[in-house]
Amino acid sequence: MSFLTCYVSVRHFRSTCSLYKEVLRTLKGRKTSSQEWLKRQFSDPYIEKAKLANYRCRSAFKLLEIDDKYKILKPGDIILDCGASPGSWSQIAVSRTNADKKDIKKKSGIVIGIDLKPVYPVDGAIFLNNCDFTEQSTKEKIIKILQEKIKSEDEQHVDVVLSDMAPNATGIKEMDHTNIIKLGYDVVRFGLTVSAVNGILLVKIWEGSQSKKIFDDISRFYNDTRYVKPQASRSDSAEIFILATGFKGIKR
Repeated sequence: MSFLTCYVSVRHFRSTCSLYKEVLRTLKGRKTSSQEWLKRQFSDPYIEKAKLANYRCRSAFKLLEIDDKYKILKPGDIILDCGASPGSWSQIAVSRTNADKKDIKKKSGIVIGIDLKPVYPVDGAIFLNNCDFTEQSTKEKIIKILQEKIKSEDEQHVDVVLSDMAPNATGIKEMDHTNIIKLGYDVVRFGLTVSAVNGILLVKIWEGSQSKKIFDDISRFYNDTRYVKPQASRSDSAEIFILATGFKGIKR
């Protein structure tokens, strides 16, 4: 081992020990739930990987894993990212659809992100900040952007609808499940109006009594529907994704 490698390793070890001591100090006097959250953050390898890869949060690896396996994002695709904050899924979508036009040999895509919170700009993405996806005015803004970008009055151009949205948790399991299912249905309904034939839907839900119903309802409109739980999803989390491919199209 070279002197430089040894030096870096020692510095990393000291930095890790220092951080661990800081975490232990921070835990004192906190509620059990807060202590568990801090311990989980410290031990989560995806948080460190996200920092190293310059992703805005660990959730980037969920979409990366799903796309690596199912190939849902392609250069030139039009992507709708619902619940985009802090922007990590949009980062992945921009990169894999070439929305930032970095590769001049490939088609360039379009990425539109929506969130209640402001999202710091991502080169190649269009964000609707401080917008409630469930409101009709927000949906009209999305349609207007699509029409301006595609130069067409037809709304059905979106290749992939992504939703990592989740409501604020109440701590009441069934209520939280019901709330995220409602959000999921809102995404599905809008997706039916803007998706291109053979389009893709990826929507997050929390497992519960209504999971099968929304799964079955989605299946009516797509050729293939499945549950997906990437390794980057925490094992103790109830979150699961419904991936639907091959949108059949609808007559209006």
